[in-house]
Amino acid sequence: MASRRRPSPPAAALLPLAFLLLSCLSGAATAKQTGQLTVFWGRNAGEGTLREACDTGLYTTVVISFYSVFGHGRYWGDLSGHPLAGVGADIKHCQSRNILVLLSIGGPGNGYSLPSSQSAERVADNLWNAHLGGRRRGVFRPFGDAAVDGIDFYIDRGGPGHYDELARRLDGYNRFYRGRKGVRLTATPGCGFPDPLLDGALRTGLFERIHVRFYGNDTRCSYGAGAGTWGVAEAWKKWTAMYPKSEVYLGLAPAESGVPEGAQGTVAVYLKYLYYDLLPKVQEAPNYGGVMVWDRFSDKKTRWSTVVKGWA
Repeated sequence: MASRRRPSPPAAALLPLAFLLLSCLSGAATAKQTGQLTVFWGRNAGEGTLREACDTGLYTTVVISFYSVFGHGRYWGDLSGHPLAGVGADIKHCQSRNILVLLSIGGPGNGYSLPSSQSAERVADNLWNAHLGGRRRGVFRPFGDAAVDGIDFYIDRGGPGHYDELARRLDGYNRFYRGRKGVRLTATPGCGFPDPLLDGALRTGLFERIHVRFYGNDTRCSYGAGAGTWGVAEAWKKWTAMYPKSEVYLGLAPAESGVPEGAQGTVAVYLKYLYYDLLPKVQEAPNYGGVMVWDRFSDKKTRWSTVVKGWA
């Protein structure tokens, strides 16, 4: 039975003494640990720069969010107050540290949809030339000559139409690479199974990773909305069984299951449940990939990942 690694002193200092004592008990969960931690970045200027996120040493993947306007002849992203200047250099810096950098499309806004096959073709073309390996003259590249490693689908609005076509077109650009995937595809669906907006796209089998969002308002399966570890575990079984060829990540929000800023002792019980109850269940799946953190701003305040990194 594998024993967990002891949290680093700065992280341990955040936890109440009761939890530290519990962590010394035997019988802690054992299951496959990957050490993979994915974080979403770009939703709050107070989270710091992309380079700073990568230099924490906590994350193996950073997802830039969001490319949030597309499908109707306009293509734009929203980084919530982050200046574009320097983001390209930060992407290259993160990649030099072997950190995967993805661009997430969609998000909570209403500025996107794919009303037709033609719109899917045009969005794929724009993503390729503006953010990936394409270099067509006249296409604005917000991050300069930096190219992200792939595209994440975080579709939370509109209808499900044509996202399967978008996925196939994006994957098609891999023909320009030799011996590696230059356009990697991931998805970040809601935890309710199946996700009505992404089900068609996921059925293409082109998504190497699925970050399931076990946070939000869905009381059936969101950890912080009343589902508890049982509700998460039940939904997790469905996701991992349906997509055995994809790595599935447990998506959680630090403010709901970590140590919120200024919180007092009893909040540590959430970390206790995560370590002793939830992670043992999800890590039994052979295609468990790691933990996804929403988002860097909350994680920076709570320092949640400094604790969970050793358990992922």
